[in-house]
Amino acid sequence: MLSGRRLDLLDPSPLDVELSDIAHGLARVARWNGQTVGDHAFSVAQHCLVVEEIFRRCNSKYSANDLQMTLLHDAPEYVIGDMISPFKAVVGGGYKLVEHRLEAAIHLRFGLPAHPTANLKSLIKKADCIAAYFEATELAGFSRGEAVKIFGQPRHITADMLPLGPMPATEAQRRFSERFEAIEQLRAQEPATKKTAGKASTP
Repeated sequence: MLSGRRLDLLDPSPLDVELSDIAHGLARVARWNGQTVGDHAFSVAQHCLVVEEIFRRCNSKYSANDLQMTLLHDAPEYVIGDMISPFKAVVGGGYKLVEHRLEAAIHLRFGLPAHPTANLKSLIKKADCIAAYFEATELAGFSRGEAVKIFGQPRHITADMLPLGPMPATEAQRRFSERFEAIEQLRAQEPATKKTAGKASTP
């Protein structure tokens, strides 16, 4: 890692995880294999910002921990890259195992539960699908009909609510880091007894 850390992909330690490495890496990993419009790639860092924005808009109750795990939902990709879903299915369990271990190391590094609850994971997935719909139709050349078949039809969210314009890597890196720190401030102010919640409105 650029921080000087040595991260073991098969047995990652939380002690070797640094936010600077995550933000740097995610800002330089392209979504959609780089097949998007604009002068810059639409990065995983920017995607994470979009998903966290959607999560907040679609859910009436959430904790700061929920927000941080949503922002970090694709964080393992800072070292293993963004693999398109059809290829993930072909690779199978090995990829998922590495991703699972990295997620735990990242979460534990920042004092989060190793993995989101099933309920929270479902809510993040809904936000992720909404983000994918708008990325597909606004950036990746999908027709609305194609995107609806794959990702579903979003409700209550429109493209103009989201930061979809592809950013330079340095800007995506900065915004990701700033949002992470803003959520950390919320976590510091939040009572320790507040539970992970998530009563979702209809996305």
